[in-house]
Amino acid sequence: MSSCLVDPAGRRVSYLRVSVTDRCDMRCTYCMSERMTFLPRADVLDFEELLRLCRVFVKHGVKRLRITGGEPLVRRDIGPFFEALGEWLHHPEQAGSLEELTLTTNGSRLALYAQTLFQAGVRRVNVSLDTLDEERFATITRRGKLAATLEGIQAARDVGMAVRVNAVAMAGVNDDEFDAMLAWCGKVGADLCLIETMPMGDTGEDRTARYLPLSEVKADLARRWTLEPLAERSAGPARYMRVGETGQRIGFITPMSHNFCATCNRVRLSCTGQLYTCLGHEDGMDLRAILRSGGDDAALLAGIQAALDRKPTGHDFQLGAKPGEVSGPVRHMSVTGG
Repeated sequence: MSSCLVDPAGRRVSYLRVSVTDRCDMRCTYCMSERMTFLPRADVLDFEELLRLCRVFVKHGVKRLRITGGEPLVRRDIGPFFEALGEWLHHPEQAGSLEELTLTTNGSRLALYAQTLFQAGVRRVNVSLDTLDEERFATITRRGKLAATLEGIQAARDVGMAVRVNAVAMAGVNDDEFDAMLAWCGKVGADLCLIETMPMGDTGEDRTARYLPLSEVKADLARRWTLEPLAERSAGPARYMRVGETGQRIGFITPMSHNFCATCNRVRLSCTGQLYTCLGHEDGMDLRAILRSGGDDAALLAGIQAALDRKPTGHDFQLGAKPGEVSGPVRHMSVTGG
């Protein structure tokens, strides 16, 4: 067995994003349609199956696990699942050990789980928050409560977790708030990461009209804020700068205007056991079928490597010239694991 997972471009996979559910208590306009049809529970991997798959990845070079959804904290018994994963953090001297366990959440239930997550070993959390305006938040999320997300962020900070606020930059929606969000993040001690909208799935919204190149946003912010380049690189696609006035960081994720494929070290595992090697492509590998047909770890590893052998050199997201015309996967972001 190989000690690491490598794709045809020589990129080593060290980062696995794991969706534990396609369900969510919000319906964000860039992520889901308002009337979603969720998966039958029998199609979703149980925690034992998820743990087994994660263990195969960790044994073969994955050092960072990020748990996603849907909204991961809506899944029953998610606390014990994190506790089981956290056990892998305690033996850094061993080969096949885990270095970091993180979470992406909408924050609605983070106040309930912050202490549990911290005790399990989670030291960083990403929280999706696109606006600080209560009415605008309700419009974007279609049903979310801003107060619950803000309470979750504060709870995470109170227990000692670092917080990164993820905001999808949308023209005509929240592009007048970036200064306010940057200042607010400075007050609560959180980083801010702006993300270009991506054409994934039919959400009932015209994302061509909402697309905002972050190069323009960065140039605009630099007129009022001291943005200092940083040499440090994260495990993910964000490129960071230090905000001189607050001491926090601002990150930019630019899948549309300036992709980050050359250094991609990530793959995604859906809650149904589908392994996606690229966010922008439909091709994957059905690891659930291998699991449920009695395949051993060697068979799972062979399936993983077969998928990696087809990992493309880059994604091909495109926003068309015509309103509503997009080129990207038909699956929703919540299916892939945001």
